[in-house]
Amino acid sequence: MTHLRRMMLEDLQRRNYAQTTISTYIRIVEDFSRRFHRSPDRLGPKHIREYQSELFAKRNFAASTVTVYLAALRFFYTKTLKRAWSTAETPYPKRTFSLPTILSQEEVAQLIDAASPPMHGTLLMTLYATGLRRAELARLKVTDVDSQRMVVHVQGGKGRKDRDVMLSPKLLGELRKHWRRLNRHSSEWLFPGNRHHNSDRPITTKVVWHACRNAAKRAGLKKQVHPHTIRHCFATHLLERGADLRSIQILLGHNDLEQTTLYLHISERHLNATTSPLDSLSLKSESPQEE
Repeated sequence: MTHLRRMMLEDLQRRNYAQTTISTYIRIVEDFSRRFHRSPDRLGPKHIREYQSELFAKRNFAASTVTVYLAALRFFYTKTLKRAWSTAETPYPKRTFSLPTILSQEEVAQLIDAASPPMHGTLLMTLYATGLRRAELARLKVTDVDSQRMVVHVQGGKGRKDRDVMLSPKLLGELRKHWRRLNRHSSEWLFPGNRHHNSDRPITTKVVWHACRNAAKRAGLKKQVHPHTIRHCFATHLLERGADLRSIQILLGHNDLEQTTLYLHISERHLNATTSPLDSLSLKSESPQEE
């Protein structure tokens, strides 16, 4: 571990950043350094501008991803190196608003049914039943499943916040079958890592990603599907079945209700609740209806 890396790690830990954020920030600074083949303390605003441009032009990163990269570099230069940072020289990119892909309930069923091996089906079922983020799913512990209160405890979610979500009876039955399939039961993790699933460490988020993408291919779904798509489906389908936005906000762990209002834009029930003004027009070109 280099001196600069150790310094940045300590700065992040002292500020109680989440472990995922720490790993991401350090990886980004290392990537920045490799791009110019120099130590990052020998790079400046000119290099940051060039790097930011390449993230868009060559890597085709989304604006939200580039923002994370800039946040990591800003932390390194302002907190670790104690240097000035000009937002005028390195502005955060303007974010675009795009609606997420939503699967119908029939498509979600096809996705889960197409998953292989069985644990992948359990992962996808858990995502859809709880609306968890893939990092939250990967780090679930056996003790997080509370069959007495029929809830799943999410510990240390995004923003280091705990929350409870509903435990579906159907999901509980699937998790019990999953547990019986495991060769070893001494691990604290609900989904133990390595190919035999007997590790003392949990699966990585990549396992969840591949489970989702491979199942989508097997199911022949034409839509782009990834783990967060299933989280969007969870929220949208709840809204379409009459759940209120405040309840969905709590289940998703959103800080602000405004984040949750996104699902009003894609809920079929809300989209179809208002008729188009075209339907009230009487057009000459319309043929008269046969009696």
